[in-house]
Amino acid sequence: MKIYKWGLLKVIKARIYVDFNELVDYDIVLLSKDNTKIDSQGNMITFYEGMPVSIYSNDIAENGQMENLVAEGIAIKQDLSSNPHWKHVKWCCRIDSNGIMHEFDLRKE
Repeated sequence: MKIYKWGLLKVIKARIYVDFNELVDYDIVLLSKDNTKIDSQGNMITFYEGMPVSIYSNDIAENGQMENLVAEGIAIKQDLSSNPHWKHVKWCCRIDSNGIMHEFDLRKE
């Protein structure tokens, strides 16, 4: 298993950083204001409609340890021009039915 260091935590799988506090809806989170973004392995990712994406955000688990929140989904274009705080955003991620979970929970499976 390869482990890559990104930010405060080691990310086990290449993922794109998001802030889960920026949920537009229960299953949609802001992804990028540009058509590209660097993933946790340093790769430049170019988004397209329906593109599968793996996302993460830093969090503190119930035990007080730093632990990534992770999710899987697809890139979607979302018109957020009516929201003055988000009108610059081009891409969002529609999170799949598994929702958002701690990365630790994935390792237990």
